[in-house]
Amino acid sequence: MTKITAIIPTLNEEIHIADAIKSVSFADEIIVIDSYSKDKTLKIAEKLQVKIIKRRFDDFSSQKNFAIDLATHNWIYILDADERVTPEVKQEILEAVKNPKDFVGFYVRRSFYFCGKKINYGGCQRDKVVRLFLKEHCRYAGLVHETIATKGKLGFFKNKIEHYSYKNYDHYISKMNHYGALRGKEYFAKGKKVNLFHILVKPPARFIIHYFIRLGFLDGFPGYIFAKTQAYGVYTRYIKLWLLNKGINEN
Repeated sequence: MTKITAIIPTLNEEIHIADAIKSVSFADEIIVIDSYSKDKTLKIAEKLQVKIIKRRFDDFSSQKNFAIDLATHNWIYILDADERVTPEVKQEILEAVKNPKDFVGFYVRRSFYFCGKKINYGGCQRDKVVRLFLKEHCRYAGLVHETIATKGKLGFFKNKIEHYSYKNYDHYISKMNHYGALRGKEYFAKGKKVNLFHILVKPPARFIIHYFIRLGFLDGFPGYIFAKTQAYGVYTRYIKLWLLNKGINEN
C-alpha cells in the first residue's frame, strides 16, 4: 500500500496548527518543521502526536527541502499551516497515489480567504500550487513564493483546498514585509539594481493588474485592500534591495 508523508512548515501558527494537522490526518506520517515558534504551536502539535523537527529559518525552499529529505515515505504532501485539505481533495490525493498515471506531482487550486472573506478575483481565481509529489522527482527552488522543480509530468486536482492566509490586515502587512525582505535578498544575490521605475511604476502597475485587469473590484472593498497590499509587497522588495545595494542590512 502506497504511503504519504505530510509536511507542515510552521512559525508561530498556534491559531492554525491543530486544524492543519487534522486536515491531513489521512497521511501515514505527519512532520511539523518549525522555525522556533515562540507561541503555543509546538505544544499543540505535540498533543496531536506528530513528528516535530526544529530548524532555524533561512528561506522557504531550504526549509521544505530539509523536511522532504527526512520524510519516511516517497509521496509527499506539503501543507502550509494556513491551508486545509478538504474531504474532496483528500479523496483525490488517495486516488492519485494509488494510480498516479505517470504523473510525478499534482497541482491543487486554492480558495483564498482574506480577513474572513473569500476572495474570488484579483488573480486568486487562478491560484494553484504543487502540493502532492514524489520526493525523488521534485525539489523546491526560490527564497520566497518558492516553486517546485520537477523531473516529469504534473497533473491537476479538480477540487480546491482552503487557504486562510491572513487573519487580519496587520498580519497581512507583516507577511508582505517578510516576503519583500526575502525577495529583496534574492534580487541582491542576482546583482540587480533599483531605479525610479521600480519604485514609482511597478507598485501602481501591480495594483492595476490585481484590481482592474484581474477583476479585483468585483470583491468590493476587500478586493481593493488585497490589490493595495499586493502593490505594497512589490514596493517593499525594491526598498529592501535598495538598502542592500547601499550596504544597509536591517536584519
